[in-house]
Amino acid sequence: MYAIVEIAGKQFRVEKDKYLYSNRIDKEVGSKIEFSDVYLVDNDGKISVGTPTVKGAKVTATVVEHAQGDKVIVFKKKRRKGYRKTNGHRQQVTKLQIEAISA
Repeated sequence: MYAIVEIAGKQFRVEKDKYLYSNRIDKEVGSKIEFSDVYLVDNDGKISVGTPTVKGAKVTATVVEHAQGDKVIVFKKKRRKGYRKTNGHRQQVTKLQIEAISA
């Protein structure tokens, strides 16, 4: 069983007992979150597609930890001008464990 759900503005394919990294969510570590924006549910071959969401479907997840994503290097250069600039950025992410999918 899997579902397509919107978490923090992005759509993810989630399955029970799997881990997921999403954009930072302001919840305590160990707290439970329910997501009701479920767009598709596949229950052993029986697919339910929402218009736009599946009515009565929700996904429950637990916040495992808050972390930083991989470093992204931003490099700017203008040729023959001697201009070079390097910046780095690490996105704040939240690790979620999917507890249940109810449809």
